[in-house]
Amino acid sequence: MLKKSKPIIGISTGDPNGIGIEVILKSLADKSILDLCCVVIFSNFELIESQVRFFNIDLNLKEVDDFDSLDTNHVNVYPINNKETNLSYGKLTADGGKYSKDSLFTAVKAIKNKEIDALVTGPINKKNIQSEDFQFKGHTDFLNEKFHGTSLMFMVSEEIKVALLTEHIPLSSVKDHLNENLIEFRVKEVFKSLSNDFGIKKPKVAILSIDPHIGDQGVIGNADQKLLIPVLNKLYLDSYDVKGPFASDSFFGSKSYKKFDAIVAIYHDQGLIPFKTLTFGKGVNFTAGLEIVRTSPDHGTAYDISGKNIANHDSFMSAILTSIDIVKNRLKN
Repeated sequence: MLKKSKPIIGISTGDPNGIGIEVILKSLADKSILDLCCVVIFSNFELIESQVRFFNIDLNLKEVDDFDSLDTNHVNVYPINNKETNLSYGKLTADGGKYSKDSLFTAVKAIKNKEIDALVTGPINKKNIQSEDFQFKGHTDFLNEKFHGTSLMFMVSEEIKVALLTEHIPLSSVKDHLNENLIEFRVKEVFKSLSNDFGIKKPKVAILSIDPHIGDQGVIGNADQKLLIPVLNKLYLDSYDVKGPFASDSFFGSKSYKKFDAIVAIYHDQGLIPFKTLTFGKGVNFTAGLEIVRTSPDHGTAYDISGKNIANHDSFMSAILTSIDIVKNRLKN
């Protein structure tokens, strides 16, 4: 039986026809990872073994069928089904979607049963994973339902952390989704995560404006004055060190983001364009607001370069290291 002295990090492969398995294996080739945690990949052993050979990666693998058999000196591989996998690099296939779903579902069962301490997810394709039992926009929505949480998409790196008020919705729907309760709740979740997950005891948070230039005193719009500012004033009176709203263009252009521990963006592109511009290849997508720890790289399946052995694994490596840090920080609280 495994004597648990290090956190157990579970990894779902994502779509095997993308770069997921490649960046997973390249990350785990860094021997320091196994000094920090015990790793288990949720995938059939034959596939992982063949990909180790294909990408010429030096890894010690171990096939396991129960969690008592995990070996901290090896990369453990836990089976997800009994089907043979035919790879089609760079192709959107039904088999690829089925495989990514089976890997994810098996990993989620393990973390629900507390057999792993954190989940790092490889990139899925949001189209081919759709099925009767997966009708979600992505990992975050799926995990939110599975764990009955209030998930928050939190993009993190050493340089900058960006949380989103609204996530994968059309731009035309953003204002319809905003309300005082949502703003207050999600800003408080950011503070809670900064403290519990990242060990920042007195966080400083900035929030971006709803309208360009904060509405230009009503010339462009008045949503910031009517909706956002009253909530921020209430939070500030409740001792939350939150500032704003800030016009996003000058906020990032002037490097004001460096003065804060996190930034809350109103909608997806407002936050993720500057985040990925500043950190691309090293950023991590963390699902805050859940009882479990889940991270992922800041990129997708990258079909255009899959199977070419040129994918950069820095973001996936950061996702593993971030998950380890969060697990340890939560244990301190």
